[in-house]
Amino acid sequence: MSKTFSISRHQGMDATEIVAPGGARATVLLQGGQVLSWQPEAASEQLYCSPTAVYVPGKAVRGGIPVCFPQFGKLGALPAHGFARTQPWQLLMAEPGVDDALCALRLEDNEATRKIWPHAFALELTVRIAGRRIDVELACENTGTEAFEFSTALHTYLRLDDLVDARLHGLQGLSYLDKLSGKTQVETPDALRVNAEVDRVYAHASRALLLREPKRALRIEQEAFADVVVWNPWGAMADMPDDDYHQMLCVEAARINHPVKLEPGEEWAGRQILSLDN
Repeated sequence: MSKTFSISRHQGMDATEIVAPGGARATVLLQGGQVLSWQPEAASEQLYCSPTAVYVPGKAVRGGIPVCFPQFGKLGALPAHGFARTQPWQLLMAEPGVDDALCALRLEDNEATRKIWPHAFALELTVRIAGRRIDVELACENTGTEAFEFSTALHTYLRLDDLVDARLHGLQGLSYLDKLSGKTQVETPDALRVNAEVDRVYAHASRALLLREPKRALRIEQEAFADVVVWNPWGAMADMPDDDYHQMLCVEAARINHPVKLEPGEEWAGRQILSLDN
């Protein structure tokens, strides 16, 4: 069996790379526990990461799979998307198995987090790759003496050849909050086609989704995440090339409408699974 993978450097920051026996690989940044890259077996990169992203301590990287915790977006008093995506995580393990590869990272409350969110917690992020599939699991334990609530998401940026050719199947008929208008609407019977700025939170989104492009079909599943966020800025951003919004679509596993409540000693875990159909 191959040796355990060690901490490496990616864009000047600590990271780990895991490689499965079949050739699938993933790169995870220790800051934020952020998956930056996933290449399935015999396939190209599936996650979008901005070529002009900024890699500095304390700033989230534009792309990959940022972890939103304990707040989603600006739905609260904390910084946008909370603090987990900008905190340094501890690498617990990173190694190959017989037919897969796995890494696990941990974030606990510290002086910086307690200043803005006075709760004791432990997060663990586990990333498993095998063949043409990646499983990303986020677990939270209340390690304190008082109950707390949190919202969370795996803010997944999916790489596209061209957004105008992509269709997202599986959201038909679901109720969603359009964050641009502030109105609640119901998705049409057709697959979602994005041709303008979109920022939606779909409720009770338990069914599997399928992102289709002319040369790719990506299956998207989730467990214990009750909501799905679909987001694309349809325009320039400071840390992304002007036209790169055509090359990405965020499809996020989330708990927003009904935050998780944990009593002392209780745990919660949610998972997003991506698998390449072709």
